[in-house]
Amino acid sequence: METADFMPDAAAIAAIKKDIEIHEAKRASVARAAKWRVPLFVGLVVVFVALIAWLFNKVADPNEQWFSTPHVFLYVIGFVVAIVLYFRAIRPAARLQQSFRQTLMPIIFGFIGDMRYQHDVTPHSFDRLPRETVGGFTMSRFDDIISGRYDGFAFELYEADLWDGGATKNKATTFKGVVVAFETIEPFPGILVAARRASGVIGFFRGMFAAKMQELPSGVPELDDAYEFRTNNVEAARPLVTGRLAQALKWLGEAWPDEPARVALNGSDGFLLLPQPKNFFELPDISVPLDYASHVAPMISDLGAMLATAALVRKIGAKDEA
Repeated sequence: METADFMPDAAAIAAIKKDIEIHEAKRASVARAAKWRVPLFVGLVVVFVALIAWLFNKVADPNEQWFSTPHVFLYVIGFVVAIVLYFRAIRPAARLQQSFRQTLMPIIFGFIGDMRYQHDVTPHSFDRLPRETVGGFTMSRFDDIISGRYDGFAFELYEADLWDGGATKNKATTFKGVVVAFETIEPFPGILVAARRASGVIGFFRGMFAAKMQELPSGVPELDDAYEFRTNNVEAARPLVTGRLAQALKWLGEAWPDEPARVALNGSDGFLLLPQPKNFFELPDISVPLDYASHVAPMISDLGAMLATAALVRKIGAKDEA
């Protein structure tokens, strides 16, 4: 299966471009409004603070003018108000950006059957993802979620950020990238996980989840150095780990060389995890005109590559005749 097979036809591309033209009219209007709203809102705060500070000078000690305690409190309050008004000024632009995503995504990916787009919610399949694949985490965030059917199989694709710890400086990321959940061709009788070998805190937490799972070697030194293969059904997992799963992971290592991809089977659910810091479905800033070739076509190509990869991984547990 080639990535080009996932690209829309000429009629679909024409519909996307027409919708982009409609968006451009709205975008240009909102962008122009944002240009005057921000300086107006923030400028009024600056003028007001300066006026009040000048009045404070009338009663302040000559040595404390502009820097007395009331002045400092005024500046702090003015700074906070300026931030609040700044976000109020750009709110129409932010709302248009997200509303357009809700409109554009189904059009961009209209070649997907039963296509559904969601944002910033927990994906339906996430609870079925074996935690041995990602280890322990206390925080999670999901960006774009695309689900539907293609080439005869149902899938749910989403951008996930999983980490342990609340503060940014203490953040220990366990996974950041794209997860593709799909229907397997043949259900696996149990759980089988191929996850990158980890050390330190991440390895400790993963060990807690994988305590009841047995580790299997693939017999391929480079894969056994990079991956942990764990399962609760050794008999069913062994031919896969030493056969098609090993072959698929070799291919994934070439297709996604930055960090090892992860694979998990849980009954009739399959999961392909592609670590990647890139935001695959990000639209440009509201100030930038949207262009099909520069912004839309790459998203379609990326989705096509990930679905083609998932279609390959689906074959891991299939019978030879399938």
